[in-house]
Amino acid sequence: MEKRGDRLRDVLEEEILTGVLRPGDRLEELQLAARFGVSRTPIREALFQLSAAGLIEQRPRRGTFVAEVGPRRLMEMFDVMSELEAMCARLAARRATPDDLAALHQAHAGCAEAAERGDFDGYYYENEVFHEKIREASRNGFLVEQADALQKRLKAYRRLQLRARDRLRASFAEHEAVITAIEAGDAEAAAEAMRGHVTVQGERFADLLASLERREVKSA
Repeated sequence: MEKRGDRLRDVLEEEILTGVLRPGDRLEELQLAARFGVSRTPIREALFQLSAAGLIEQRPRRGTFVAEVGPRRLMEMFDVMSELEAMCARLAARRATPDDLAALHQAHAGCAEAAERGDFDGYYYENEVFHEKIREASRNGFLVEQADALQKRLKAYRRLQLRARDRLRASFAEHEAVITAIEAGDAEAAAEAMRGHVTVQGERFADLLASLERREVKSA
């Protein structure tokens, strides 16, 4: 069951990404608790998760503020994420068990259902499960820890990226290529497919920046 703190995180994350809450805006626990009609506990949970994702900054003795991530920093994080995920896929192609493959297909089916509905948020959550199953199949705990940590920093931007035109369909097709390579035991093909899936460059990076710019215009 989804916790209240998770639901609040999603709402605040959406407001940050769409520009309702802008870089530098201060977030007050009491004001947020009054706005959502909850105690401060779920608010703190939501803020903790947003801080872990790098969307807000909690400054000692000053308060909590919406953070700003520049395009260069964002591209650097996606570059590293693509290599970590590619490594997970490479190892998964060599180490995945039948149970791993079954779990991966189940996650892929969840993505298919969300994509058919045009459900961006539903696909976002199913996509997280899909990537999680590949990490687990890598059988490398340290690698999983590093990938999970960076994944938390990029979750919100990957969510926003999915809203680009035709991105759900393209993402699902890329998943197909990753699964095919992993099932075939083709480590290099799995790594290459995953790297291409996660990397944000060229037109895809321009699309992401355009989405971020639109949020600024809407909030101006």
